[in-house]
Amino acid sequence: MRISTSQYYANSVSTYAKGFADTAKTQEQISSGERIQTAADDPVGASKLLKLDQQKSLLTQYSNNMTSITNSLNNEESILSSVNDSLQRARELTIEAGNGGLSDADRQSIASELGEIEDTVYGLMNSKDSSGNYIFAGAKSDVQPYVRNSDGSYTYQGDQTQLSLQVSDTLSLASNDTGYSIFDSAANVSRTQSTLISPATDDGRVYVSSGEMTSSTSYNKSFTAGEPYTLTFTSSTQYTLTDKDGNDVTAQSAGNGTIDTSDDDSSSISLYGVAFNVDVSVSDDESSDADALVAGHSFTLSSKPDSISTSRTASNTSTAQITSASISDSTAYTSTFPSTGALITFTSATEYQVYAQPYSSTSKAIASGTLSGSTLTAAGVTFDISGSPEAGDQFSVSSNTNNSQNILQTLADLRTALNTPVTDTETSVNVKNAVASAIGNIDSSMQQIDTTRGSIGARENAIDVQSSENSSLSLANDATQSAIGDTDLASATAQLTLQQTMLEASQLAFAKISQLSLFDKI
Repeated sequence: MRISTSQYYANSVSTYAKGFADTAKTQEQISSGERIQTAADDPVGASKLLKLDQQKSLLTQYSNNMTSITNSLNNEESILSSVNDSLQRARELTIEAGNGGLSDADRQSIASELGEIEDTVYGLMNSKDSSGNYIFAGAKSDVQPYVRNSDGSYTYQGDQTQLSLQVSDTLSLASNDTGYSIFDSAANVSRTQSTLISPATDDGRVYVSSGEMTSSTSYNKSFTAGEPYTLTFTSSTQYTLTDKDGNDVTAQSAGNGTIDTSDDDSSSISLYGVAFNVDVSVSDDESSDADALVAGHSFTLSSKPDSISTSRTASNTSTAQITSASISDSTAYTSTFPSTGALITFTSATEYQVYAQPYSSTSKAIASGTLSGSTLTAAGVTFDISGSPEAGDQFSVSSNTNNSQNILQTLADLRTALNTPVTDTETSVNVKNAVASAIGNIDSSMQQIDTTRGSIGARENAIDVQSSENSSLSLANDATQSAIGDTDLASATAQLTLQQTMLEASQLAFAKISQLSLFDKI
């Protein structure tokens, strides 16, 4: 066989180039520490490394999410701690206000300090984070969660959405708590009322408080099923109780039909988880006829009906105001009125539409109608309007079911009661009732805050556990990546030496063979 000179040179160059490339690649593997330079080096290993890189990126993102959640929760917990401190001081002042020996000026002084606490708590509930977002507004972080209405009431403008971040492939944790869940969901202990039936004109001899809920379970299960109840006094120390169907439930009350009128702090009648304070006022001159004077007094005991509050949008072009609102059709109200509140929008001076809150440009009206004189009725609620509305005017409407109460409203109600002068037995008892109600609702609010703080602690513990788990996964990931993709220096060094030796031998052989010629044999 005859091999041409050009063919020999071409083969030699190809072989040398491959040897040089292999040597250069081994040197790069040694210097970089990476065995797999391209997918062609190890297709299976490269695929595994890609998946491991993706997992590593996820673990890094999870770590960043956990840091973000921790910072957010620490900020929230700090604010809630400050709110609790303020409420603790408010509770101390409330107990002090219950002292019967205080003067009107003393109570007004306490009310003044309670007003400062109310403003402090109001500011804390509207706190922002370092990015300028409202902490307790839910997903509507750019909207101030609480506003004070012109009538002194408070309205929550945020939503009830918790923001969550993923901290593992299967676990996500909430990074916030909404103001509604913390400050508006505490059980209202003052959700019942008493109404005098007989005599038609109050003679001031018997006063029954609005009631304080002592057991939500008994209240929800039993009290609401039989209301309204009728409380009738048969003497100054005896009473009877009947439910809505006329059944005698006196034996179900704690006093079992008897009260102690010698108790200076008023007697108490407890029924199905609700305690009603009773005050009997009979002068010393009338003590002998006390039974006859008290007998026949009767009251109805029931849950407070829902109340409606309204506020005027600041951008309204007219001066029209909603002066009052009341439930006129309980059936329509129950079935139609949105639990999140409503928005009344005037499309002309007399035409209006009603939307459920929160309102957006895509919202559909749940009711519409025409203003009749100065009265508007929608969703079972009748509104009285003063002035003439104009197209574009809007009014926000919210309902208070009395099942829960915002802590700001509790402080505001107590402050109002303490600023009212005590002129007779009724106003004195009203102050006692306001104090008792405030203590119960402050305790309820503090308990709700403590529950939230406990939830924050649980989430932080979950982050600690997940962080440890993610760290272990990250270490395992690095170890696996190293095993698959890192260069084995001992093996690579030996391989490099062999390749260099073969490259040198190839060079020498080429040099020798390239000099051979047939003329050398002549």
